[in-house]
Amino acid sequence: MRSHLLNDVTAEHYRRSVTEGVERVANRLATTRRPFTGVTPDELRPVIAAVDLDRPLGNASAALDELEEVYLRDAVYFHSPRYLAHLNCPVVIPAVLGEAVLSAVNSSLDTWDQSAGGTLIERRLIDWTTRRIGLGQAADGVFTSGGTQSNLQALLLARQESKTRDLAKLRVFTSACSHFSVQKSATLLGLADDAVVSVPVDRNKRMQTVALAAELERTAAAGLVPMAIVATAGTTDFGSIDPLPEIAELAQQYGTWMHVDAAYGCGLLASPTRRHLLDGIERADSVTVDYHKSFFQPISSSAVLVRDAATLGHATYHADYLNPRRTIQERIPNQVDKSLQTTRRFDALKLWMTLRVMGADGVGSLFDEVCDLAAAGWELLAADPRFDVVVRPQLSTLVYRYIPRSVTSPSLIDQANLHARKALFASGEAVVAGTKVDGRQYLKFTLLNPETTTDDIAAVLDLIAGHAEQFLGENLVHAS
Repeated sequence: MRSHLLNDVTAEHYRRSVTEGVERVANRLATTRRPFTGVTPDELRPVIAAVDLDRPLGNASAALDELEEVYLRDAVYFHSPRYLAHLNCPVVIPAVLGEAVLSAVNSSLDTWDQSAGGTLIERRLIDWTTRRIGLGQAADGVFTSGGTQSNLQALLLARQESKTRDLAKLRVFTSACSHFSVQKSATLLGLADDAVVSVPVDRNKRMQTVALAAELERTAAAGLVPMAIVATAGTTDFGSIDPLPEIAELAQQYGTWMHVDAAYGCGLLASPTRRHLLDGIERADSVTVDYHKSFFQPISSSAVLVRDAATLGHATYHADYLNPRRTIQERIPNQVDKSLQTTRRFDALKLWMTLRVMGADGVGSLFDEVCDLAAAGWELLAADPRFDVVVRPQLSTLVYRYIPRSVTSPSLIDQANLHARKALFASGEAVVAGTKVDGRQYLKFTLLNPETTTDDIAAVLDLIAGHAEQFLGENLVHAS
């Protein structure tokens, strides 16, 4: 079995195996014409259950043959122009190259003696990002597994910086459209069930700062502690960006930690034309970025950034076998001193390779393309009497629903839109997402593929309308 270990003796075996795997994936990408096959869990479950994991196949070629059946054939392919569902992007080739390198070398970014240059590359990218944000000379940060972990760490720091040990008094303010990880983080941090205050949004789904000011005043008057304000720069459903400058003013007025969840909107940091949409983010105490959304990176690639590097010390613990205290005096850079994780992948290498090959403007231009596409998609939807579109997009998300001419039952319209989404997914012709707005069922395009065109959007809208009309026709016949 030593023949399967990656080392100097097996380098050629490694080259052949990985090359064959790359060929399989490349062939699948080149020949896949739909984002999904439409396979159901009930169809695929017995195929995977039939695999006897205690009887190995013995070689990579056989395993790859099997993988075609259990995974590659039926995977959901984000590179397809008609994958329009969640915040999943097609990935850029330099990042995939970085992924191959980091997986083979397998550095662990917790300590210097497990990563060497990897530590310095990650630190350089953190500095690059904090400069793009404008957090100042004292800023720092660390890569994370994703936006949820980044938000959790940011709120942990906010809790500690509040200097309040009565957790029942702490309150976190965030918009009604913010990510669910804010509520999850509050629970994990031991805050009260009512600790997260949901602030109403305006018609463009941006936090109402007048309402935020009222909530902050009410909290202070009640003797409670405003622990943090979480502003969102790119909500999951609408791509809306909260009014960051006004929120920063209120955070300063009340001495409250300001966190900006820019997991989605961080692509604007590289945009040649839209950077101004993030004005005010430079005043944040902490920021979440997800490079694996709008920087076109493979999962996972995220980071939490802070204005004051010293605040990361709230996550620092020392172990004699790993990062003893003496390493601080010896100026040995151990990233575990900043992270909630211990063992951690060298995900920063993917972004490093991307910037070294494409440059920031190259990445930002791709994000600009999908934002332009969303603007064009909004024009299509706004002009189409079959659909109701919620807000004009700031980023690359469109929320809409099919509205039939002859049906007035809101419940039946909800069912038609839900059916259309499911039927479209089952057909494999396109994948769209769904959400609720004011309790009603809506559909969602999350546009992150520059290869998607307005013709693709128009075609998918026709498919949705067709599925919805078929559903309504059948149900109206049964009802009569």
